[in-house]
Amino acid sequence: MSDFTPPVSDFRFLIHNVIGLDTVADLPAFSETSPDLVDAILEEAGKFASSVLAPINRTGDQEGARLLEDGTVRTASGWKEAYAQFCEGGWQGISAPEAEGGMGLPILLGAAVAEMWQASNMAFALCPMLTAGAIEALGAHGSEDQRVLYLSRMISGEWTGTMNLTEPQAGSDLSKVRSMAVPTGDGTYKITGQKIFITYGDHDMTENIVHLVLARTPDAPAGVKGISLFIVPKFIVSDSGEIGARNDVTCVSLEHKLGIHASPTAVLSFGDQGGATGYLIGEEGKGLAYMFTMMNNARLAVGQQGVAISERAYQQALEYARNRKQGRDPQTGDDAPIIIHGDVQRMLMRMRSSTEAARALSLYAAAQLDLAHHLEDDKARANAQARADLLIPLVKAWSTDLGVDNASLGVQVHGGMGFIEETGAAQHLRDARIAPIYEGTNGIQALDFIGRKVTRDKAGALGALIADMRATIADVTNGDAKQAAGTLSNALDELGKSTAIVIERCSADDRMMQVLATPYARQAALCISGWLMLRAMSVASQNGVSDSFQAAKLKSCQFFFDQLLPEATFMATQIKNCTSIELHETQPLF
Repeated sequence: MSDFTPPVSDFRFLIHNVIGLDTVADLPAFSETSPDLVDAILEEAGKFASSVLAPINRTGDQEGARLLEDGTVRTASGWKEAYAQFCEGGWQGISAPEAEGGMGLPILLGAAVAEMWQASNMAFALCPMLTAGAIEALGAHGSEDQRVLYLSRMISGEWTGTMNLTEPQAGSDLSKVRSMAVPTGDGTYKITGQKIFITYGDHDMTENIVHLVLARTPDAPAGVKGISLFIVPKFIVSDSGEIGARNDVTCVSLEHKLGIHASPTAVLSFGDQGGATGYLIGEEGKGLAYMFTMMNNARLAVGQQGVAISERAYQQALEYARNRKQGRDPQTGDDAPIIIHGDVQRMLMRMRSSTEAARALSLYAAAQLDLAHHLEDDKARANAQARADLLIPLVKAWSTDLGVDNASLGVQVHGGMGFIEETGAAQHLRDARIAPIYEGTNGIQALDFIGRKVTRDKAGALGALIADMRATIADVTNGDAKQAAGTLSNALDELGKSTAIVIERCSADDRMMQVLATPYARQAALCISGWLMLRAMSVASQNGVSDSFQAAKLKSCQFFFDQLLPEATFMATQIKNCTSIELHETQPLF
């Protein structure tokens, strides 16, 4: 299996030249985030990803995590050592506030670094990913005492965090959560219930795990308004942070999964011995709103998993295609590597171009979060948050679908050897398959986009983004980029027609969202990522980038406009053909 080479050059290009580092560096919070600092962080993160995390990816897949007889979980060989090095580098707190022990760097840079972790070792990277979400939720909604006790230890990586939502009977419908939280009278609660699919719900890499748990108080109303959020640590800790007695939280089993074998996905039981001690975050009844802070963080990160797996699968397929000889060179008649064949080149270019487009989309969304958190003007902050909210379901759904598609293409490039586990190509496909499912299935993401983000405000946020896209198109005047701008302009015309159809049909019958959501979200993702690829193409066609990188980027962008963006027309046709007659069909199909 090939080694992983982090695409540092592409990160630099996107951050400095396409999104623009000054977009976030001009914010007072990031005034010291210089181009040299960004480049140094990217280089160091790349070294850690390629030299520490990537080498244990394969062994982690083969060994997996193990539940021991005493109820504790043993991670795969090298995991504890790699995690210790991860903490020594301060990587967990890259975007956390300096006052809490973090580096205080932009989410934009943290997102680039996180993609490297996911590409080098997705199963490992899930642990810091979930911890980052828990840090975000506690930082936003925890009390001062809770932040003092937990945040600095989580930011340092000394303790990790989890997200406990799903239960056997609930699935994605959190209104059916049954776990209970009974107040004790001393400010704590006794938590009982069972949670499933808890990523890194138990492990041996840290001395404590901070579970964030959704549960109901005794008199809470039914539905989501009755859900509260609690801190339930694996070990009870004193006010000074000293580890005490084991809490009443038990890992009763680990799921046997298709992929990400080294990531322990736990079934956790709370309260087998009378009740786990929990601490309320914020107010009762607002748990789901608080948890969405963590979930939005996680959804952006899961979208990046799709990008990351695409990159890893592409790199491996490219190396195999360069070295695997089959067929003859039509010019010389000699045995030739399969990369000379047109269909192999098509698959590789599709993998590369779509990966670069999805990467640009994810980093642009991350930059919008920086603006939403730190712009001084209230209205500008709200607009940035609205744009981030618009983009995150697209990043999550479109990028993770691409991750599966591109990992599958990677297997195809390998031919029969891709179906053999020893090459490692199959692992990427197995690992990628979970990303469209967890943190809200991609169908849920599409419904979120069409419902909450478009029809609710009559496409106000989307319209503002399209206006910016139109402005970019008007500014492009050079060569191939001008032609690509025309292609994008036509795609935006079609997106406008689709948006009008969506708003009209969903206003008449909100059940239409179910049939329109997925093609509409995909159409929007293609158009918005096309805008970023146009910006990349325009910059790459000018001076200031290396000749080899420039040529590769221009080829990738051109492929996107020639072969990928036209798929938005297919989505527009699907939307046009989705009618209420189809939706109201009730006869069985088989």
